[in-house]
Amino acid sequence: MTRSPRRPPASGTVGGRLVLVGTPIGNLEDITRRALRTLEEAQVIACEDTRRAKKLLGHYGIRARELITYHEANERRQAGALLERIGAGDEVVLISDAGMPGLSDPGFRLVEACAERGYEVVVVPGPTAVVSALALSGLPPGRFTFEGFLPRKTGERRRRIAELAAEERTMVFFESPHRIADSLADLVEGLGDRPAVVARELTKMHESAHRGGLSDLATMAQGGAFRGEIVVVVSGAVRGIGAIAGPEELAERASQLIEEGMDRRAAMTAVAKEAGVSKRAVFDALVSAKKKDR
Repeated sequence: MTRSPRRPPASGTVGGRLVLVGTPIGNLEDITRRALRTLEEAQVIACEDTRRAKKLLGHYGIRARELITYHEANERRQAGALLERIGAGDEVVLISDAGMPGLSDPGFRLVEACAERGYEVVVVPGPTAVVSALALSGLPPGRFTFEGFLPRKTGERRRRIAELAAEERTMVFFESPHRIADSLADLVEGLGDRPAVVARELTKMHESAHRGGLSDLATMAQGGAFRGEIVVVVSGAVRGIGAIAGPEELAERASQLIEEGMDRRAAMTAVAKEAGVSKRAVFDALVSAKKKDR
C-alpha cells in the first residue's frame, strides 16, 4: 500500500483525530479497503492485544508505525497519553481484538474525552457480532436491544433478567462458554421458555447457530455443547396481559388456573410465559394479593 498524507481535521475541530476502526470478528477477510488504508496511514494504532493486532496487520502486509496497548486494565492511563498525541496533531487509530471498539470493549471513555475537547472522532465501520447474530437468528430484527454480558454473580444476573422480563424487543447478549449454562438456566427461569438462538464462533470455521426454546438450549448447554465466542439472541415478550396489566391481573390469572386444578408452580410458569414476565413477578403478585385478602 502507498501511504498518503493524513487529511486535515474537519472545520471547527482542533488537533489531530481519533479513528475507530471495526476489525474482523473471526474471518480475516471481513475487512474493508478503507479500514486497511486507515491502518496503513495511522501515526499510532492503539489495540487491546498487540499479538492479535500484529496477526491482522501481518496478514495484509501492514507495518504499523507505532503499536501500543489500550485495554481495560490500562485504559485510564493510556487515554491521557493518547489524548496528548491527538492534541499534538496525530491521527490515532483505535481497534479492538474483534468488532467495533466501544461495544463491550474499551473505547467509550476515549471517545467521550475527545468529544469534550473538540477533537475529531471518525468511525470506519466493520463487522459486529451483535448485528451478525441478530440477522442470523431469524428472530424479529426491527427493534432490538443489546445487553452485552449479563452479570457474573448469580443474584445480580437474575435481577437483571427479571428487569428484562417485560422487554418486547428482541434481546442480544454476549456470553462466555464458562457461564453459558448458568445464564441460559436463569433466562429460562426469568423469562419463560421463549424462542432463542445461540450463535457461536461467527464467521469462523466452526460457526454454528442453534435454534429452539430457551429450555432446550439450556439443556444443550448443560451438556457442554457451546464453546468459543457466543452470542445469545432471545425473543422479546409477546404483548399480552403482562404488557397492559399489573400485579392484580397476574394474581387473578394465576389463581384462576389454580382453581381449575393446576398446581401452583405450574400455574405461575404458565402465567409468566403468557404475560412475558418472570415467575418471580407472578409469585410476588400472588403474595401481595393474599395479603390484601387478609
